Order: sequence, then C-alpha cells, then structure tokens
Amino acid sequence: MTALGLVSFVFSSAVAAQTRPSLSLRDAPESFINQQRSIEVRMREQFDRERGAAQRALFDWGGWYNLHFFLFDDGVESSRTLRRHDLRLWGRLSWDESAHEFYARSRLSLLDFNSGDSYDGNDDDVEGPNLERGYYRFDLARALHTYNDRVIDYNVVVTVGRDLVQVGSGLALAAPLDHVKLTATSRAWELSLFGGRTVGSLEDLDLTRPTDRTRRNLYGGQLSYLGMDRHQPYFFAVQQEDRNRDPLFPLFQRFEYDSRYLGIGSSGELIERLRYSTEWVYETGDGFGHQQFIHQNDVEAWAALAELEYLFRGPHKARGSVEYLFASGDGGRFASPTDAFGGNTGDYEDTGFVALGYHDTGLSFAPRYSNLHLWRTGASFYPWPQRQRLQRLEVGTDWYLFWKHHRDGAVSDPTANVRSGYLGWEMDYYLNWRVAADLSWTARLGVFFPGQSFSDTSVRTFFLIGLTYSF
Repeated sequence: MTALGLVSFVFSSAVAAQTRPSLSLRDAPESFINQQRSIEVRMREQFDRERGAAQRALFDWGGWYNLHFFLFDDGVESSRTLRRHDLRLWGRLSWDESAHEFYARSRLSLLDFNSGDSYDGNDDDVEGPNLERGYYRFDLARALHTYNDRVIDYNVVVTVGRDLVQVGSGLALAAPLDHVKLTATSRAWELSLFGGRTVGSLEDLDLTRPTDRTRRNLYGGQLSYLGMDRHQPYFFAVQQEDRNRDPLFPLFQRFEYDSRYLGIGSSGELIERLRYSTEWVYETGDGFGHQQFIHQNDVEAWAALAELEYLFRGPHKARGSVEYLFASGDGGRFASPTDAFGGNTGDYEDTGFVALGYHDTGLSFAPRYSNLHLWRTGASFYPWPQRQRLQRLEVGTDWYLFWKHHRDGAVSDPTANVRSGYLGWEMDYYLNWRVAADLSWTARLGVFFPGQSFSDTSVRTFFLIGLTYSF
C-alpha cells in the first residue's frame, strides 16, 4: 500500500466508525468521564513529544498500545474494576520541507469491566475505530522558502480537519473540533482564528440530553503578544452555538445552551526558574433550566486560574507548584451544575460556569469545574538520575482542597447531597517510568476524603496501573 493510500485508509475507516457513539461514556458519571479524559490528555502530551522528533521525514507512521487497569470507588459502588485497551495507529505525509502536511490518527478501544461493574450493563464494550485526529496543514513560510528561496519574518499556517483546538489555558475551550484554523505570526504578535464543529461521538456539555450525537458550532480567536522575553499575555473570544437536535419538549424540558466567552491571561517567568500562569474568563449566553421550555435563562458566569511552579536546580529535576482554580456556580442549581435537567430553578439568572474546556481536578473525586473552588499543591522529582535503569523514573504527588462557590448549589457528583460548602480534600501520588525508548509504565493512586457536603463520608480510592508500548 502506498503512503497516500495508507493515510486515506485510516481516514475512511475511522470516519465511518464515528456513527457509533460511545455508550459507556454517555451513561457514566462525570467523575469517570474526567478520569478517562485525564488519561487521554497525558497520552496525547506524551505522543506529541515523541512525534516532534520524526517530523523531518517525508512519510512516517507508527502507533502505540495502552493497557490501563483501574480499581476505583465512585461513591455509589465501593469497588469497580476496569481494564482498558487502546490501540492507536497514525500516519503522516509531508513534502516540500513540510510546507504541506497530511496527518491522521485512529483509535480502537476495548473497555473490559468486571461483571456487574459497568455503567450501561455492557461489561465488554468496543469503541471505534474512531478518527481522533485528521487534518491538512499548510505553512506559508516553508512554502516560500522552498519555491522562491525567500525567508520572511512572519508566517501564516492554515489547518483544515480534525484536531485539538484550545484557547488560553483551556478553561473555556480544549476539545477536538472538525474545523478550519488560521494562525498568523509576526515578530511580536500571534493571531489565531478558527471555526468548526464538535466531534459527534464526544460527550456533550449537557449529559442529560436525549441526543445521540453532539452538534455544537464554535467560532473564535486568540491574540497573543510575543514581544516580551519573560511574559506572554493573551486575549481570546469564543462563541458556542447549540445545534443539537432533540425530541420535541421531552418532559416539558428544552436543552438549548448558547454561550460566549471572553478571556485574558498571561504565562511566563516571574524570576529565574519561577514560572507562572494566570487566566480570567467571563461567560455570557442563554439556556434553559430545570423544567423550562418557554423562557430562557440569562447566563452570566466566570472562572479564574492562577498557578506558580518552581524548577529546582540539580540532576533530580525537582519541581514544586501551587494552584488555585475557581468556577462560579448558581445556588438555584439543585441537582446539576451544568445540565438543564436538574439545573437552574427559581429565577431566570444562571451564574453557573459551563464550558467545553478541560482542567485536571484530581484522580478520585474528579469534579467538573463549576460551582467550585480548588486549591492544589504538588511536587515531583527523579530519585535516581545516576542509575541507568531508573534515571527516567519520576515520583510525584498532588494534594487538593475542594469547596463550593454556593453551598446550596450542586456540584457534578450527585452524592454530594448535603447543603454544605466543604466538599473535602484529596491526596494523589504517581510514578512515571520510561523503561525503554518504546516502553513506559505508570502507577497512580488517588484518595478522596469527602467533607460535610456528603452524607456518606467513606474514603474513596482510585488506583491505576498503565503500560504503553510504542512502535
């Protein structure tokens, strides 16, 4: 099979499989969805680092296989066991010094629960093959250098297809979209503009919605200033339009939710080895609350993030960090901080922050960031940098404190059924070991101690062991 034929095959087979939504994730609680997405984000970051070394090739292909073993308590069942197998295959074709690039990546997954532990009654569920990424990218600076031997001090990059789209730190938007994106860069400025639609098989903003596919259009852009050595401030705007198709007034409930986000932030280095990141997001829009189908709510919400990280000197590559995350809630949302069904009641003002972004909120509790204060402190290091077999073994920990914004409002965990602001605290530990160039291993333990917002204050644990083989 030719290189172009292989890429086309990956595209066609994966796109055809997108008509089958992921039943397991649609029926699962939000903590499980966030836990699975956390693993996906870590795998994506690892893959992106590895892919960068091979980008000079005209054609390259590869893949990786993940096996993850989960043992966890979700507050409903004291013990659930899951084995997740993921196989990813990717191909990349480029020419003219990478002025043109085609890239595709597919995923095939098997979710293997112990008998009776699944959320939808299907203990063995196959997902895919799905198209995770698939795009064409054009680089103007590379093209001019190749065709006209010109070197320019600006650039324009155009991407068309399915890829991750993120603005700022990811609070407002961090999701794969079928989209068109234009990024223009000069010496001091970078402007990115995009327009696209959500991937249909992914979970929706509203998990109670009676629809089989997610249809939301997103448009926006980000302007970043690159003229300072140690700081990179930015501003972004995103508009989200609900295009889902629902049955007519199910239970006298409508689900439309349209939103707009304005954000400002900055990242960089305050002093040598002390990094920072901060962001503020304001949300407006309109949507329906619980048992509402005629009059919409006016949305006015916000979120904020601040993080400091210090990188210590020495071969152990030690680092320590502190972080604060806030996302506003609404005291009238009695059963859900994000959904229409069980959502806002009593008035037509909705102050709950709802977005298509992502941020790590721990392993065990793993709430969505809405009606939430989160404080985190963490540290990691490499204990044995001089030993050949163990020099790439990383040990780390993160500690979290959770509190509600509105004590009467809901959070994403329905077992937080007591009117109290204190949600609890959590300690997480992890080991990451790059055993060989093509083999890595990870272990993670999260222990959540529920606070006064829970009638059941039993300790919840989350344990994960994972193995990744790259080829």
